[in-house]
Amino acid sequence: MVESGQLKLTVQPNPEVPLAIIHQDGEILVINKPAGVVTQPGKGHSRDSLLNGLFSRFGNLLHNMGEKRDYGLLHRLDKDTSGLLVVAIRPRAYDELRADFENRLVDKEYLAIVRPRPDKPNGVIQARLREITGDYKKVVVSPSGQDALSVYRTLSANGDSALLAVIIKTGRLHQIRAHAKFIGAPILGDTVYGPAKSAAPRICLHAATLGFRHPATRQWRHFTAPLPADMLAVARRLGLTVPAQWCHGQTLTNP
Repeated sequence: MVESGQLKLTVQPNPEVPLAIIHQDGEILVINKPAGVVTQPGKGHSRDSLLNGLFSRFGNLLHNMGEKRDYGLLHRLDKDTSGLLVVAIRPRAYDELRADFENRLVDKEYLAIVRPRPDKPNGVIQARLREITGDYKKVVVSPSGQDALSVYRTLSANGDSALLAVIIKTGRLHQIRAHAKFIGAPILGDTVYGPAKSAAPRICLHAATLGFRHPATRQWRHFTAPLPADMLAVARRLGLTVPAQWCHGQTLTNP
């Protein structure tokens, strides 16, 4: 534990972790996580995770959420995946949103650059996923796995590459990455589910939109985070046209 005033924090605060907070109120935070940052502390990342950075600013609130409520974390993104996360800073907010996540009442859409591009420009992927243990946690398509549903559409294509928008109806480990491999269109830069040699500086996957009912007002909130510079550069190098809405700064809308 780490001392913070009179309180011993359970996660070590680290103000050096980059934080892009695009929304903050008395109940929640919405974060645009950069690629290269793990979501929570773990092996080899005891003090450089997103949660370490959040504890440097909201340590007392997150500490009081407790381990039972994952210190406010409602979902996670892989280290090399960028994009939106919602974090609760009040127990009631966490409980409301946790129920909405479990009841699949949260909208999540990702942008992915794939190569080769899928045979069908749009489609539904329904393939069960099972976690396997080893040096690196991953999933395989298996009849004995958990149900997993992804819906994709092609936003742009050029040659053998494509920019996809993917909506996930379930939140399984590595779901989009495994489903992309399943349809023969692995995500560029993914050396676990794609070619061993990376053709991009990181996994070209970005959590671009996040919609949910605010835990206090129960009014629908919708957040977007356009493509970061590194993915935008890859898309342009491949000759992919990126829609204008994904080329600008963060926006917040209320449908």
